[in-house]
Amino acid sequence: MKANVHGHKETRTRTGIKVLLTSLSAMVAETSTFPIDLTKTRLQLHGESQPLSSSMRRPTKSFRVAAGIVRDQGVSGLYKGLSSAIIRHLFYTPIRIVGYENLRNLVSADGSLSLSSKALVGGISGAIAQFVASPADLVKVRMQADGRLINKGLQPRYKGPFDAFNKIVAMEGLGGLWKGVLPNVQRAFLVNMGELACYDHAKRFVINNQISDDNIYTHILASIMSGLSATMLSCPADVVKTRMMNQAASMEGNVMYKSSYDCLVKTVKIEGLTALWKGFFPTWARLGPWQFFFWVSYEKFRQISGLSSF
Repeated sequence: MKANVHGHKETRTRTGIKVLLTSLSAMVAETSTFPIDLTKTRLQLHGESQPLSSSMRRPTKSFRVAAGIVRDQGVSGLYKGLSSAIIRHLFYTPIRIVGYENLRNLVSADGSLSLSSKALVGGISGAIAQFVASPADLVKVRMQADGRLINKGLQPRYKGPFDAFNKIVAMEGLGGLWKGVLPNVQRAFLVNMGELACYDHAKRFVINNQISDDNIYTHILASIMSGLSATMLSCPADVVKTRMMNQAASMEGNVMYKSSYDCLVKTVKIEGLTALWKGFFPTWARLGPWQFFFWVSYEKFRQISGLSSF
């Protein structure tokens, strides 16, 4: 009996350490790559619901968008919404990473699952985590999009993350914090299906085939592969999610998109099919480095803390 109690306490302690380490690693990764995420969001909102013939629909480049932000708002403009992004990751990342590891080990003690099983476990972990963190993600997208108002000489909608939370609840109700939650969860399922499963599988493949040891080179290779697969799967859902979450009801209560499906149809109809992969390269450019910073720091933190490799 005492042994069981001691075992449960030890398990809870290890889980608590993993939650702390994932949060710290996520903060490192998010701060390092946030300007790329901001550029991606602005690209996805560029020319929103403008006809193909409109001058607002002229193609733009990632560098041009980033340069415009620095020119109009300074370097600090590249970190607009960082605080809400970090708040989001304090919930999102520990749930999906620790949840995936626990589910994986529950199904198979040695973690030797098939790629499809890992994909399912990763998708479920990501969907649950994103539902919990969706309000913080909504605030992050709104604050990132506010930079466009500043460029036009208008006042931003929100002064900070807590002001955004209060105003959204006051104007749109508590449910407004979960606006766009369906495409949000769909995207998280796809991202984590590709990201966690591919990283885990690629890492074990490299180690088991003696291509490299469990070191930074293996982590880099696995993160590149997982970043590419996650981007391919998630980009369309990411575009829909961004647009659904950015829209705020007018004074009359009207909205541009009635549902995720309505947003998908209108985007393809007005802007073409390729609009669903808007921001693909900045998304990939962010996912790759984000995973590199996260996994390298997380694996190192685990080693320092005396935990086994992920």
